[in-house]
Amino acid sequence: MQPTGVLDTAKATNPLKDLLKFGQSVWLDYIRRDLLTSGELKRLIAEDGLRGMTSNPTIFEKAITGGTLYDDLLNSLRSRTDLNAKARYEILAIRDIQDAADVFRPVYESSKRRDGYVSLEVSPHLARDAKGTIEEARTLWKAVGRENVMIKIPGTSEGIPAFQQAISEGINVNVTLLFSQDVYVKVAEAYIAGLEQYAARGGDVSRMASVASFFISRIDSAVDAIIAARLKASKDSAEQEQLKSVQGKVAIANGKQTYEKYQAIFSTPRWKALAAKGGQTQRVLWASTSTKNPAYRDVLYVEEMIGPDTVDTIPPATFDAFRDHGKPRLSLTEDLASAHKTMGTVAKLGISMKEVTDKLTDDGVRLFSEAFDKLLEAVEKSLKAK
Repeated sequence: MQPTGVLDTAKATNPLKDLLKFGQSVWLDYIRRDLLTSGELKRLIAEDGLRGMTSNPTIFEKAITGGTLYDDLLNSLRSRTDLNAKARYEILAIRDIQDAADVFRPVYESSKRRDGYVSLEVSPHLARDAKGTIEEARTLWKAVGRENVMIKIPGTSEGIPAFQQAISEGINVNVTLLFSQDVYVKVAEAYIAGLEQYAARGGDVSRMASVASFFISRIDSAVDAIIAARLKASKDSAEQEQLKSVQGKVAIANGKQTYEKYQAIFSTPRWKALAAKGGQTQRVLWASTSTKNPAYRDVLYVEEMIGPDTVDTIPPATFDAFRDHGKPRLSLTEDLASAHKTMGTVAKLGISMKEVTDKLTDDGVRLFSEAFDKLLEAVEKSLKAK
């Protein structure tokens, strides 16, 4: 059985490949065993310019529960009474991550360590546990044993110091679940501090890489719901007009302002000292780029977030849609005045972005934790099956 959604024949002019002309790398927000064993991943790299891959507990849960692809390895582990469900899952996941990293190795080498990465997440149950997070990051990093892997650590208040520690120890990290501009700044600063610590202990900063996974469409889902409720209750035509003016625009505006912060942080003398030693900037990676609202264009969050030194990790259906009818352009730095106006209007309307982003972070941790529990239940069930 082939994975669905990423099998369409590449066109003569491929919008996915064209993203690189604007300095953006396209990664796939998806992993499944047959993507690796069928040669499909190699095809995506060759024909669509795919340059990396991300995974999360939800993706692995769907992959493992969605068929019989993992039965061979699960069956071979049945006699291992020393392994609990989490240890068995990690064996499955690590095999996929290693195999994917090996396929991406030529991309990693040809891009001089800028791309070619595959991400594996620490347990989402550790999102509020800094000590547990760094311990698991070290364990997974060592177990995978590939330079072109990133360990995913959530950008919670507990996750950020764990991330800095990981960087200082030479572990590549994908910081995930970022929604807030203020939190993004803390993450970027932690990356620089971690690299400085790594350099101080004699580490080669040129071999380090990190991305900051900033979520897009979930912002609009949350803010649009607030706007809809306010519109229903409002009797003030001026307020209604303001509310409608920011509908479906906040996620992109929030991302554009975050990118402005990226540009400022990575042009300081402090950063330039690390760049002189070969340090790579921590690129912003746009996550949650599928369109949740059917009223919006299906490739909206890909088309509007294209710019230099960024990554977009795209799920299969959106990946196919963008290949088919995406229109790449340098969109991330255009009309910044409108982005600032949108965020200013949101503030005037009394919609607290801090409350929105804090809730989205908590919801993200909860959803990933629930998916992780389902995944472990599926692994447990496989032991009891005949």
